[in-house]
Amino acid sequence: IISHRDLPLKVNQWANVMRWELRTRPFLRTSEFLWQEGHTAHATAEGAIEDAKAMMDNYALLCEELLAIPVVKGCKSPSERFAGAEETYTIEALMQNGWALQSGTSHFLGQSFGKAFDVTFQDKNGKESDVWGTSWGVSTRLLGALIMTHSDDAGLVLPPKVAPVQVIIVPIQPKKNDVEGKAAMEDALDKLVDDLKKSGLKVKVDDRDYVRNGAKYFEYERKGVPLRIELGPRDLAKGECVFKYRTGEEGKVAVSLDDAASTAVDGLDKMQKQLFEAASQRLTDGITTEGVTYEEMRDILEKDEAGVYPGAGLYLVPWKCDAENEDKIKEECKATIRCYPLEHNEEGMVEGKTCFYSGEPATHMALFGRAF
Repeated sequence: IISHRDLPLKVNQWANVMRWELRTRPFLRTSEFLWQEGHTAHATAEGAIEDAKAMMDNYALLCEELLAIPVVKGCKSPSERFAGAEETYTIEALMQNGWALQSGTSHFLGQSFGKAFDVTFQDKNGKESDVWGTSWGVSTRLLGALIMTHSDDAGLVLPPKVAPVQVIIVPIQPKKNDVEGKAAMEDALDKLVDDLKKSGLKVKVDDRDYVRNGAKYFEYERKGVPLRIELGPRDLAKGECVFKYRTGEEGKVAVSLDDAASTAVDGLDKMQKQLFEAASQRLTDGITTEGVTYEEMRDILEKDEAGVYPGAGLYLVPWKCDAENEDKIKEECKATIRCYPLEHNEEGMVEGKTCFYSGEPATHMALFGRAF
């Protein structure tokens, strides 16, 4: 970087990171993880802030459009900000046990890192200035978010848009001496697979003859494959196959072989939307917004342990920004400020409100909760 004409500079990389973790959790907090991280340099503070907010929006879009995970977009409190940042933007998701999960962050770094690493540029007036910086990242923690948001007691549930196998076909073979039946089955399978692939779906056929069909059904249900298609001699005689979705649709449905591909595309689109809608409803129901006192929140959350508490675990409350009081709450009931939600902290929204902890005039609406 020499001149303002070289800015903005944006660098993105994928990297494996090693960290010392006292207590690890699979996917969520591991000693080594893969992440995507970005770093940018800008000529103005406004450009850097705009970039940091844009990445928060991109991460939210990734979670909601692909992973079917609804998120709350917000700013971290000064105590929870990335070290050295002037502002940290975050997306927070709600897991099924009522705990929050920080799912991506984007930081406005001001000029602190430019000064620390002596990164300067010549502005339009010929004056040497420090760059304004941002950094942002998401990691394999999102896999943990995906698993905990959608899965059930039967195993993994994968949104169709990110499932490595979207359709598993389990053929039920004719009797050993039925040569014509076997030939017809192979032709029907080839056409079905071809139709599905032409429709843009990722398909696998499990024709292992040493594994029972029931065991196959159980295996792919546990692995979270969105759609299972069964095809046997009786189905073939009727020109049909049998659909069984991993979630959303109860029971099996007979579908014409001619319509199988289009029906699968529509059904998987519907499943993607249903997963997002169900998770969105859990997020809405999981945030207590009316008339909660600190004592009520404390009594509930201090007894809350991961995997035990089934109710609403997040609390949107009026708050006066105070690092000392924030630490006291964390010590008393392990709750932290997940963020100051952007949609609840627009100008004038906290006027006349009183902090639920100190009783002083509120400065923000804060989202409190336990978190992984």
